[in-house]
Amino acid sequence: MLASGLKPDGVTFIGVLSACSRAGLVEKGLQYFESMIKEHGIIPIPDHYTCIIDLLGRAGRLEEVRNFINKMPCHPDAVGWATLLSSCGVHGDMEIGKWAADSLIELEPQNPASYKSLCCQREMERGGSVKKRNER
Repeated sequence: MLASGLKPDGVTFIGVLSACSRAGLVEKGLQYFESMIKEHGIIPIPDHYTCIIDLLGRAGRLEEVRNFINKMPCHPDAVGWATLLSSCGVHGDMEIGKWAADSLIELEPQNPASYKSLCCQREMERGGSVKKRNER
């Protein structure tokens, strides 16, 4: 794209960051995010931030996600919090998962998915198996 003289826009970077996330190319995705801002002058929107939350979260780098969120110029939207919550469930991080669930509930108190995820995490904290419980 760049070799052809075309300039990437914000939508292009959402695609690139999403692809890096799914392919597990964490460092490459972080480089693209920095390049987007510094080299291409694109101001990140919530979708870009959610891509980085997903990129780091899928890799289990949840403490880095927390630090990233705390440095963001805005708070994540519901999709960002739900993305982090999902990663916490996969990687078993109850502390950050609770933070994500509480933040998601604050944003969308009417969304039952937040409460279900929080209940599942509490069950896991007590040593229970959510899978076994759901099979009953």
